[in-house]
Amino acid sequence: MEVAYRCLAGETQLNDDDGKPRALVFSFSYLAEQAGAQPVDAASRPVTFMFNGGPGSASLWLHMGVFGPRRIVLPGDASHPGGAPYTVADNELCNLDLTDIVFIDPPGTGYSRMAGGVAPEEAWGLEADAQLVADFIKAWLTAHRRWAAPRFLCGESYGTTRAVAVAGKLSGGLAGVAFNGIGLISVILDFHTARFQTGNPLPDACFLPTYAATALHHGLVAAPQGGRDAFLREVRQFATAEYLPALFAGNRLDGEARARVRRKLARYTGLSEAWLERTRLRIEAGRFRKEMLRERGLTVGRFDSRYTGADFDDVGEQPDSDPSSYAIDSAFVSAMNDHLTRALAVDWDRPYTVFNRTALEKWDWHDGRKGQPTGWPGYVNVAPVLGQLLRENPSLRVLMANGLYDIATPFFAVESTIAGNGIDAARVRMTYHEAGHMMYLHEPSFAALVDDLRGLIAG
Repeated sequence: MEVAYRCLAGETQLNDDDGKPRALVFSFSYLAEQAGAQPVDAASRPVTFMFNGGPGSASLWLHMGVFGPRRIVLPGDASHPGGAPYTVADNELCNLDLTDIVFIDPPGTGYSRMAGGVAPEEAWGLEADAQLVADFIKAWLTAHRRWAAPRFLCGESYGTTRAVAVAGKLSGGLAGVAFNGIGLISVILDFHTARFQTGNPLPDACFLPTYAATALHHGLVAAPQGGRDAFLREVRQFATAEYLPALFAGNRLDGEARARVRRKLARYTGLSEAWLERTRLRIEAGRFRKEMLRERGLTVGRFDSRYTGADFDDVGEQPDSDPSSYAIDSAFVSAMNDHLTRALAVDWDRPYTVFNRTALEKWDWHDGRKGQPTGWPGYVNVAPVLGQLLRENPSLRVLMANGLYDIATPFFAVESTIAGNGIDAARVRMTYHEAGHMMYLHEPSFAALVDDLRGLIAG
């Protein structure tokens, strides 16, 4: 279906309470225009706000990878695309026929920055970042006269954390911006599920089904008679009922029970029992990526474990890098900058910041939970905010899209988060895709993900 549209690429100035400039937020607004005899009803037409995560990442991944009107096309089999030129094509599945789309680069990413002498660090934190994005959304709705429109949020990776935090900011305190739906792609809401630390066995259990899916993909474990889905259900059950209790028991676990757990871990992951015994039955993600294909001289990707790479040597404990990252970085950065300079004719002389590592290193993770003193040690968990949003907005719809081969934000961690944070699972649509963190790199998953979001918006 052909859609006439225009793109507004530019800054929105956000002021402080005294009316002084505080931040300049760059965004890309793709707006459908009247075509033929069918006028665009701006009052009833949905608008979807999108961003990536990091924290410290610009929105180019969702923009050029899946939801923009132009997208980069890369090999779907997890092979390296090589050097330029890369294929950028019209996105025939783009949802612009259904919704206007606004890609947001939070301050410190893209062209966005703090203004008026405000230090950039003042934007780098869960609370500050969410508030700035919330302020931008209100300013955008006012500038474009779209307060009557149905509204949707969509974030990827840390962008899922941001999406829930932003929705929380906009739903309370008479902010008046209730959302019709929230799309969460490669979800992480409770960081306790993904932080491997001594004394915290939860990530080991939460990552195990993804390890099993990876082992099955690379042929290290035999395909079970009931198929992959039955296999992963079995691994989930083991992780909950046997593996997590065994890790919690620690040296209280008797020898027979330890051997039983070790045998099952080896059967599910393809890792040797001897190696598992040396790790005290714990499987940290980096170690897994290095160990699983060590005999083949390969490591597997963090963002997508279908990807493989070669390290300097095969002796180390951790991979040198992430083959699922370095395989695609050049293609996405090239496509984004080409889109900016040639298609959109943005001729600014400052660079477009794809990823701000300083922002990540200085990020303030304090989440302002009630009763938690400033500086109190802990971890980010915005899942209770999502539970509250669902309780207070009976029409809110939530999509959670997951990649089976994602070792950054694994799918079982998300399922466990839903189970324990007051979230009504019946109102969350979970989808699973044959790819990793950026599931749109796999062509069938790309189409399915676009359709996932279309279903969320269309209701």
